[in-house]
Amino acid sequence: MCTRVSDNERRSFDACPTISVSLVVPVYNEAETVGPFLDRVERMVDGESSVRLEVVFVNDGSSDATLERLLEHQQQDTRVRVVDLSRNFGKEAALTAGMRIAKGQVVVPIDVDLQAPPELIFEMIEQWRQGYDVVLARRVGRDTDSRAKRISATWFYRIYNRIAEPMIPENVSDFRLMDRTVVEALNELPESRRFMKGLFAWVGFRTTCVDYACPERAAGSSKFNGRRLWNFALEGLTGFSTLPLRIWTYLGTLMVLASFLYASFIVLRVLIFGIDTPGYVPLLVAITFLGGLQLMGIGIIGEYLGRTYLEAKRRPVFLVRHIYEPQE
Repeated sequence: MCTRVSDNERRSFDACPTISVSLVVPVYNEAETVGPFLDRVERMVDGESSVRLEVVFVNDGSSDATLERLLEHQQQDTRVRVVDLSRNFGKEAALTAGMRIAKGQVVVPIDVDLQAPPELIFEMIEQWRQGYDVVLARRVGRDTDSRAKRISATWFYRIYNRIAEPMIPENVSDFRLMDRTVVEALNELPESRRFMKGLFAWVGFRTTCVDYACPERAAGSSKFNGRRLWNFALEGLTGFSTLPLRIWTYLGTLMVLASFLYASFIVLRVLIFGIDTPGYVPLLVAITFLGGLQLMGIGIIGEYLGRTYLEAKRRPVFLVRHIYEPQE
């Protein structure tokens, strides 16, 4: 995952005395957390002349007062830019919108709930100055998550990294620092059904990690419920692996072989012991088992066919209702 850099690839402070940083912050019904987040970011950069900051909020179709809160804060802070999407397109689309609009030399996607500490950005910038193009923020422990979420996350990473390429690092969220070169590469990717963790890994570039402990949410509650997490996992598995399709070729071959062996057994039994009238239970079990297996296979094929259908439409990933630029 991590790549070493040579001395002549390092970005010295003399060459980059001031670095422009864009925070990309997707928000959906986060009216309570916008204020605490901006207060903490303001305290973080206060007196830091080496960082020129912009905060790009992407309002992903919020139905509460999130947009109003953002515009109120923008009147007080000219570093705040607000992108208002026409409806709720989902976090992956909101991230895409923010990265396309961000202007910074480096771009940092970050959640507004303050579970990703903004202060870590300075450590990430130091790694960037060492020559790394991507600096991942890796969570140490998942104590703030429920037991069910920890178990499901562990199994997702295990399954995904066994069947998909490229592998994605465990316990790494969207919180990371990316050089402008990486952001431009991501913006060129054409797919409309976007699994950002996979896309981040796919583009590659020289990568390193910094660790942090994840605190509790500052306010509000997570918008990811069980259904959304399940759909998120399906999106990742079907977007970066064809193994689920290939499995059915192997299962079909095994079923044909098993049927041939069973038929041979029946023929031999009839020849040796005479005709035996079978019962209905084995027949019923065989029919229901094969029927269920076929429906599962059709379902998996349908997942891939559905993705192909949606991609073939070439609809945009998101639609912007309005971009609110700060008044200088």
